[in-house]
Amino acid sequence: MWMSSPMGPACTRSVPIDRIKSLKDAAFPSKIQFSACGNTKEGMEKKEGQPITVLSEAVVVPSGVVRLMELQEKGWSYVRP
Repeated sequence: MWMSSPMGPACTRSVPIDRIKSLKDAAFPSKIQFSACGNTKEGMEKKEGQPITVLSEAVVVPSGVVRLMELQEKGWSYVRP
């Protein structure tokens, strides 16, 4: 998922935060959940040498790839632009 760093825009590795917030506030906000990959977060923290702040709209999952696989097994589709 999308993360931001307290160090500012140079360390932000995400789509625009406003876009995420507008998606969450869309017509069906109760049906939208954002997930952040715990493995990626851990790697980013190691590289940056400090904790990385995950957007409040996201839930950290242990592995983003595994989460996608779980959802696909339940019938969800993954579309990459």
